[in-house]
Amino acid sequence: MKYRIEKDTLGKVKVPADKYWGAQTERSRKNFKIGNEASMPLEIIYAFAYLKKAAAYTNFDLGILSLEKRDLISKVCDEILNGDHDNQFPLVIWQTGSGTQSNMNINEVISNRAQIINGGSLDDKIKIIHPNDDVNKSQSSNDTFPTAMHIAAYKELVEKTIPALEKLKTSFDLKSKNFMDIVKIGRTHLMDATPITLGQVFSGYVSQLDHGLRALKNSLIHLSEIALGGTAVGTGINTPKGYSTLVAKYISELTKMPFKTAENKFEALAAHDAIVESHGSLKQLAVSLNKIANDIRMLASGPRSGIGEIIIPSNEPGSSIMPGKINPTQCEAVTMVCAQVIGNDIAISTGGMQGHFELNVFKPMIASNFLNSARIIGDACLSFEMNCIIGIEPNYVNLKRNLDNSLMLVTALNNKIGYEKAAKIAKNAYTNGTTLKQESINLGYVTEEEFDEWVKPEDMCGRN
Repeated sequence: MKYRIEKDTLGKVKVPADKYWGAQTERSRKNFKIGNEASMPLEIIYAFAYLKKAAAYTNFDLGILSLEKRDLISKVCDEILNGDHDNQFPLVIWQTGSGTQSNMNINEVISNRAQIINGGSLDDKIKIIHPNDDVNKSQSSNDTFPTAMHIAAYKELVEKTIPALEKLKTSFDLKSKNFMDIVKIGRTHLMDATPITLGQVFSGYVSQLDHGLRALKNSLIHLSEIALGGTAVGTGINTPKGYSTLVAKYISELTKMPFKTAENKFEALAAHDAIVESHGSLKQLAVSLNKIANDIRMLASGPRSGIGEIIIPSNEPGSSIMPGKINPTQCEAVTMVCAQVIGNDIAISTGGMQGHFELNVFKPMIASNFLNSARIIGDACLSFEMNCIIGIEPNYVNLKRNLDNSLMLVTALNNKIGYEKAAKIAKNAYTNGTTLKQESINLGYVTEEEFDEWVKPEDMCGRN
């Protein structure tokens, strides 16, 4: 491999000749061989491209950066956003907790790529764009990385996670309406309970997702605040007057999202409560989705020797040894995703605690886990909806059989003959292997006509 010599304040470093990164990136590559190379999410890289372009325009408008440099920085940022340089960002998330090395990775790539665009060479001693003095002007890693975190997180939620959740909710809502008159036995404690309709069951899932979505959308308010302009410790040292507001305006215009400068830069650098809050909503949705997927899994169980009250799509053979076996694979995938998201929440919460004095130093880990959660919840919802939910059909035979066999229909007699007599009917029917009607008549508590009039499952489902 051919190398060229780059230098930073610590001295000279050999860098692969065909790469745009510089000395600080290469030092990080050598010093942090932890996990997979290039584990820093590309969403963070693209977010940096937005903010570097916005900073260049702001610095130009405020008279501290030339038009030529602005346009060169802007052009490289556009190339990064286009995915042209994805292989130029080799760093891992397990680096300095401020994300300084990734900030410098961006700065160096922009500087060196600008040199090429300007007709120069990577071997040139003097570069037209300096990574610190120009690309990083009016910035610090301490305010750029949290800004990139918020941009990346907000975009992922708005563009992918929320639409996927809404699509799943819509499908459940449609099923709920279609199944609203299909009576089934309810279950509490995994035991038979009073009747309910299949549509009512599904309406509960709709409500869970609706509440989770509302919480997630509410968290966007705090997430829309960006730290850029706080620089090192939140004071805004080395920024021109008006920088914070103007750079936020540019970021908002470039991303087409309502970003604004943080109300308090000290909070924005030292804490990541916005991320913790937003991921808390993702955790809430993971808890909801886990309950929903497990319900679907159990309602479809059997299909002949289990509950089997709904039929789910047959997507793949379920066994390498049992012919004809079909498993609830989508439900299993969703519940594994939920477990991962809940695990990510622990990591994010722990990371959020590490705001020592003026800077939180768990930023890359927090960012990576958040984006992972947002991505896999979105993907899981789309997969679940397309490959399972839209194909669910009632199993009318099993629904009726289970309903007819349930002893809890006796609850309808409570207001007619009293709880204790109704309990006696249920106990005798269970012990003798008979029906509720038979035991009601045998015990002399009700007539056949009264039983038929009073015990109607369809009338026991309420009005909710």
